[in-house]
Amino acid sequence: MHVRNRVALVAATALSCAGLLSTTPATAVSPKAAETPAKVKVVAKNLTDPRQLSESGDSFYVAESGLNQVAQVTKAGGARKTVVKGVANAQGAVRAGGKIYATSGSSNPGEPQVGGSRRLYVAKAGQKPATFADLLAYELKHNPDNQTQGTGPTDDTLSNPYAVVKSRAKNGFLLIADAGANDILAVSKKGKVSTYWVPQAITTGECATQEQNSDAGPSCDPVPTGLAYGPGGLLYISGLSSEAPGEGRVYVLDKNTKLVKTLTGFTSPTGVAVGSDGSVYVSEALQGAPEGPPAPDFNPDSVGQVVKVAPDGKRTYAQVSQPTGLLWSDGKLYASARSLYKAFFGADGAGQIVSVDPSSFVAQ
Repeated sequence: MHVRNRVALVAATALSCAGLLSTTPATAVSPKAAETPAKVKVVAKNLTDPRQLSESGDSFYVAESGLNQVAQVTKAGGARKTVVKGVANAQGAVRAGGKIYATSGSSNPGEPQVGGSRRLYVAKAGQKPATFADLLAYELKHNPDNQTQGTGPTDDTLSNPYAVVKSRAKNGFLLIADAGANDILAVSKKGKVSTYWVPQAITTGECATQEQNSDAGPSCDPVPTGLAYGPGGLLYISGLSSEAPGEGRVYVLDKNTKLVKTLTGFTSPTGVAVGSDGSVYVSEALQGAPEGPPAPDFNPDSVGQVVKVAPDGKRTYAQVSQPTGLLWSDGKLYASARSLYKAFFGADGAGQIVSVDPSSFVAQ
């Protein structure tokens, strides 16, 4: 399969390809040059590579991939505290039944996999996390996408759990987007894993000529990343589509897992949210990244945007610095921002949760 088909998500791979990463972080572009657009309000700061967002009561829960932990952030005031530590490459987090469930993602491409990664963990706030479901083991046994399995010590093609949401299916508990396994998995209250839905390989655009290691022929892996429910109980799934330009997808499933709609034309989407009016929001963390080494005055906060797709199909765009996770809550859109700063600068604490004002979205 093509090298981009099983990324450990955009952080290291895409930034490296764009020339944004440096082996000497001190010589990289200074984060002091960064500014948050006026119509994008900072709700919380001092996060480290924040990824998926969720909510429970008066708090947000956010996976901090750069610190292998989950933080709780109050909606009013943005006060944060660490509630779960020790989740390697934390990518997604959700609170359910008084406990916190967090996905442990794959290591960056070329790096050894961390022991205990590629699992779903559970913990009460302040307690040590325990394995709730071994998603890598499920992939090794069942391989829902029917692709050749790679088993090298640095391999990320098997499983890379990303987003997790509470399921609205009958007798459902949690759903997980596994970007490495190319599937959506259901996890029961007892930790039993089953296959919920498997998107098909992408065969359009640049993907039409990409090498593949399955019987799909030349294609790109769908690489599901984000999960969100919208009006009518429809499930929305963002797909990275191997980072092929313009080939990103948002799949829309009904309660019976029937594919009812596919939105196309995105580039490397890592998150999705749905407004109460049915507008779909898609995060493109690397929009605007230079293809080669950046100029000395390059501002990394100029990289990234959120795409809004209105019910009539009209698209508008808001500039948000490296957004990954998205959440629609109480009539507002929230995003995890500066989600790749530790990978870029080698420093903790630059990440944010921001609210994106409707007036931020403009035509291009």
